[in-house]
Amino acid sequence: MKNGTYTAIITPFNGDRVDYDGLDQLVRFQIENNISGVLAVGTTGESPTLSWEEHHKVTRAVAEGTRSKCMCIAGTGSNNTREALSATEHAVQCGVDAVLLVDPYYNGPSSMEIRKEYIAPVAAQFPDLPIIPYVIPGRTGAQLLPADLALLSREFPNVQTVKEATGNIDNMRSTRALCGLEFAIFSGDDGMTHQMMTDPKVGAAGVISVISNVAPRAVGEMVAFLDQGNIAEADRLKTALDPLFKLVVVSTTEKTPVGDALFRARNPLPVKTLMAILGMPSGGCRQPLGKMTRQSLEVVLGAARTVQQQNPEVFKPIETFFKVNIEQRLDQPENISELIYPDY
Repeated sequence: MKNGTYTAIITPFNGDRVDYDGLDQLVRFQIENNISGVLAVGTTGESPTLSWEEHHKVTRAVAEGTRSKCMCIAGTGSNNTREALSATEHAVQCGVDAVLLVDPYYNGPSSMEIRKEYIAPVAAQFPDLPIIPYVIPGRTGAQLLPADLALLSREFPNVQTVKEATGNIDNMRSTRALCGLEFAIFSGDDGMTHQMMTDPKVGAAGVISVISNVAPRAVGEMVAFLDQGNIAEADRLKTALDPLFKLVVVSTTEKTPVGDALFRARNPLPVKTLMAILGMPSGGCRQPLGKMTRQSLEVVLGAARTVQQQNPEVFKPIETFFKVNIEQRLDQPENISELIYPDY
């Protein structure tokens, strides 16, 4: 898996149905803006609420749309190893280039069990397919630790990459120390990509990004500059993108009849909301994800307006590809009532 930027693409909906025409547009938008690859049906693609039939259809659609144009990764992870094996088999039949296996969620296996009972069976059954463990304990309540990742990399030539979203720089440094210089560490957190790529004890190879859904060219250029050692240009782009990086999770304190309450809009809700505002295919999120509050929506709008005012080139590819007026859409956003809860 080459260094670069890979977009964890959202799954657009039309009502409650997957919008395959919209998905095709989003994939073409990514390719036109020189993305390294597209990840289908990750968490950002709302894999938890897709049926397996939908999951497979989205994988096939993205694999066909990216073929010979950029790399395709399929999310095939589960908290059930048999499901992961089945999903990986389907992904192979679709012709994907690699699969992503999120740590098993909720049932909470130990790191050793994740290695022996989850990653290893998939890696062994598909020896020619790159297997990418996805370590995100904040979502899963489980964690493949660096030592077990290193043991996997020694046993299986097809486990030589990780998507790292622990938010723990010491964990990342341990992964590098134990797995060696040739092992590829990809950021799973847009806001930490710059730090992970410039820290010599981490040496990340790039990012599997959420924000590249709306800014593929800018995120891709930032990563390319970091890879080339052009830190000044990378810093400029990071500054331009920082307001968007902060939208992966939007937290607000809301007034309710019984007192203050924390509202936490987690990925992909904020980015799908922004995409709807900007005129991109997105639709809403599937239940139990829902909508934003008016206050949290203002956070999204504020960030996007800052980017547009200070660095309009970030959104220019959307304007060109989708034939929309970004300035107008941000100044006078449509259908606000459909994007927010009217009250807490």
